[in-house]
Amino acid sequence: MSSKAPSSKIALAVIGGSGLYAMDELKNVKEVRVKTPFGDPSDALITGTLEGAPIVFLPRHGRGHRINPSEVNFRANIYALKTLGVEQIISVSACGSLKEELRPRDMVFPDQLFDRTKSRPSTFFEKGIVAHVGVATPYCQELSGRLYRTAKDLGFRSHSGGTYVCIEGPQFSTKAESNVYRALGFSVIGMTNIPEAKLAREAEICYAAVSLVTDYDVWHNEPVTVEMVIGNLNANTANVKSLLKSAVTHLSRERLCECATALQYAIITDRAKIPAAVKKNLKPLIGKYLS
Repeated sequence: MSSKAPSSKIALAVIGGSGLYAMDELKNVKEVRVKTPFGDPSDALITGTLEGAPIVFLPRHGRGHRINPSEVNFRANIYALKTLGVEQIISVSACGSLKEELRPRDMVFPDQLFDRTKSRPSTFFEKGIVAHVGVATPYCQELSGRLYRTAKDLGFRSHSGGTYVCIEGPQFSTKAESNVYRALGFSVIGMTNIPEAKLAREAEICYAAVSLVTDYDVWHNEPVTVEMVIGNLNANTANVKSLLKSAVTHLSRERLCECATALQYAIITDRAKIPAAVKKNLKPLIGKYLS
């Protein structure tokens, strides 16, 4: 069923990627439809409780995987989560490995991003307002660290740190591209952490990625088959659900990281010059800095 936004804030969100389109473990489930100035999110936001903790779930590609990576309305997704009070996002996505030691079915918790996208709107700040938000550390170190430690405690093959290179897609890389990314020292390759991570920082939301390795990309001598990818994807999905169930009750709600105040000194525009419509549209993000 659909409903209006819940009256109480929900601090934690999970964005599901390939393979994670629903969370059957949620209790007290409701669908929330949110309209944003940037259009519609990928799907209804699913609110509920996981192990007793309030949570909101959003399938990045829509239920049924209807939206390709270049078509995802990242701004609408992050804005909608912000309006529900979300302060922490756990982003789940499938990825290819660019290093021999990062094996299929491993979990990687990257700490750096490299942008190879070409045509995605990447900021909330336009049409009369300018803000320069720092993203030197694009993933929340505190949130990522807690997820990594939980994964290790559960016995999953897990890796802390590394660079996620985000390509435009929806096509996979050529061998030449894949080998260049390896030569540059990148760890995993995917199609969805950009601009998602940067928009989350603009919205002052902690953002951590759980990158689930499905294959070795095209640089590896081992052929990549659909059967292999699907099998690894299914195994990864089961593992990440266990991770989320275990992690959700142990995440700190006290935010001492840079994410929580990313906009404090970032807005450059004279407040008197910001158009009224822009102030209204961005109130969930900048309201506290305009009063």
